[in-house]
Amino acid sequence: MTPGPPDATTGFPARRLAIHALVGLGGVAALSWEVLWQLRASLALGASALATAITLAAAMAGMAAGSLAAGHWLRRRALDWPLRAYGALELAVGCVGLATPLGFRILEHFDGALWGLHPALAPAAQALGVALLIGPGAFAMGASVPVFARVAAAHGTSLAALYGMNTLGAAAGVLANAFVFVPWLGLAGGGALVAAINACVFAATLAIERRPRPAAAAAALPPPRLPPARAAAIVFATGFASFALEVAWFRALRAAFLSSADSFAIMLFAVLLGLGAGAQLAPALRRRGVAPGWLLGAAAVAILLATPLVERMDLLALVDTGYVERIARRAGLALAALGPAMLLLGTVLPWLLEEYRERGGAGWLYATNTLGAVAGSLCATWLLLPAFGFARSAWGIGAAIALLAAALLSRGRVLVLAAGAAALALAVTQTEAIGHRRVLGTSSFAKLEILAFEEGVEATAAVVEGAITESRASTRALVIDGFVATAEDAPGTSYMAWMGRLPMLLHPDPQRALVICFGTGQTANAVLEEGPERLDVVELNPAVLRMAPLFASNHGVLDDPRVHAIAMDGRAWLRRSRERYDVVTLEPMPPSFAGVNALYSREFYEIVAARLAPGGIVAQWVPFHLLPPFHAASIAATFQSAFPDAILWRGAETGILLGRREAGPDPLGSVWPGLARLAERRPDTAAHAPDRILLDSEQLARYASHGQIILDDNQLLAYGAIHRQFWTLGGQLSAANNLALREALRGEAPGRRVRIGLTH
Repeated sequence: MTPGPPDATTGFPARRLAIHALVGLGGVAALSWEVLWQLRASLALGASALATAITLAAAMAGMAAGSLAAGHWLRRRALDWPLRAYGALELAVGCVGLATPLGFRILEHFDGALWGLHPALAPAAQALGVALLIGPGAFAMGASVPVFARVAAAHGTSLAALYGMNTLGAAAGVLANAFVFVPWLGLAGGGALVAAINACVFAATLAIERRPRPAAAAAALPPPRLPPARAAAIVFATGFASFALEVAWFRALRAAFLSSADSFAIMLFAVLLGLGAGAQLAPALRRRGVAPGWLLGAAAVAILLATPLVERMDLLALVDTGYVERIARRAGLALAALGPAMLLLGTVLPWLLEEYRERGGAGWLYATNTLGAVAGSLCATWLLLPAFGFARSAWGIGAAIALLAAALLSRGRVLVLAAGAAALALAVTQTEAIGHRRVLGTSSFAKLEILAFEEGVEATAAVVEGAITESRASTRALVIDGFVATAEDAPGTSYMAWMGRLPMLLHPDPQRALVICFGTGQTANAVLEEGPERLDVVELNPAVLRMAPLFASNHGVLDDPRVHAIAMDGRAWLRRSRERYDVVTLEPMPPSFAGVNALYSREFYEIVAARLAPGGIVAQWVPFHLLPPFHAASIAATFQSAFPDAILWRGAETGILLGRREAGPDPLGSVWPGLARLAERRPDTAAHAPDRILLDSEQLARYASHGQIILDDNQLLAYGAIHRQFWTLGGQLSAANNLALREALRGEAPGRRVRIGLTH
């Protein structure tokens, strides 16, 4: 195939530059839709590894199917308007994207109904539902790659360069979603903007390609340097390795950077930037005769050398600077660790796309690579990490890539194997032995002892014992993905028992209770001590439940026959269950962590309200030491919008919001009927619980007026100013919140010292 004549209205270089820009915009839109689909799937199905796997598999399988189908359809057909065909596919993606919000709402209701009838069928129904929702859009995305081959031939550019530009656009889309689209516009507004990008790409293709560009007759071609079977094996292996490493390394990086939306964006940006840059380099490497075997050999060495760096990432990321400096440092570290390996792995598929471009192989090559990516992601999540941990998984992947490289080379095989062996030896000898000698995120502990460690499907969990500082006594703590989630016998942890006891004391006869997020189990034990007939405990991470016996403070609560433990996302359980609860209490991970917004939004509180029995009480943790004043007030505003009769109880550094759906005969907090029950089972300090009410319902409304309602759509706690303000205020968060609370208590406007934290 040869390029057609240039349009009369523009020169060839300008048109080619415009085409590359449009393909880059298509990458921005494609990645944006994938992010939005993942967020909506987590809201509809729960924030679990299974929901993530279902969404990933549906999207990637759809892209693989689209690439195969388009490649097969184009094999014996002319495409006179290739750029316009690409634009039409972009328009189709945008149309599908606009329809998915309604589809996910329908899927959410269907999932809840099916779970009540037949829970075993729910995962299959979820997979089918997600596939039907996002499959058509993913199909159109995948179909773009074979069309790129025709665009490249018709307009005199490189298929690898177009593929690379699309990937670089996706890297830009990661940052755009995390720092612009979702924070400024929310999920619905962000989706509308992304659909507008799709539509603009379509319109621009109509303007650029003004005349048909028929392909020239195919000339006889020599055999490819790598036969199809070998090429397919190589691209499957590189797809598998790239995504398996992404899963394995992200597990360590989110422990180092904290599991926030901006941290995930930085990590994914580093991966996509490396892959996109590798694709741009592929044509030049191919022209210079650099074979895939050499590229894979270099990639294997880069993988193995990066792993010791990833193991120490929590130590390297420690800086006492502002938000911008932290983001820049994290981005630099992620690029340094992940970039070289991803760049080298990212050269191989584009190299082969160029090799097979005129042979009609773009479709099946991309599809095979995509299927390898799905297999790598699922295998790493469900097999490699639980069995071997992230470091050993990376060693195995690096060693396998080195062996593959050696098998491809006829000369230099010994050199590749020797380099791989040396890199593996260095990685093994320099390992941090995570889980044995150290746990990510616990560098501040003195005399650390690891009592339990598990890299599970949902997260990495550990129980450690040691002194947080040399001057403090030893404490036993639960560490989840590098964050010390909770501890016993440590300063500031007494609120956990109050989280269980307060709502039970406020209810006249609590028989059925629900605890969402188990932690060390102190909250669940406090609920049980108040004598309910049944206590349900819902915890996302099964490892946390397995580690419960290591915390004496819960008094073996899970062994009580009245207690029923469920490993599930708490929001999903409430939506699926038909139980009615007298008390619901929850203490999620910090509100700013990715996915936790779903447990603080108005939609969530409406689900809770629907599961409450008449007179039911809800308790919600408010960590003032982890929240800027605006976001703490927003939690109060959102809580009170669903539970108007609400109060704020204050502990040392945290608050507990207590509320009920309808007003009782007396304002909440004025009567504590539970104090007359089972007094011998609780500490004497419980009698002083009413004295620690900080804000009554009216005062709470005044305080909440400084915030904004948190929605599933606006993702207020996951994106936007919360991270910047957190690092700006730092250790002053508690003081700033105290001042905001005092000023709201007195009915005053917020003072100058807290205004920075009372803005969004």
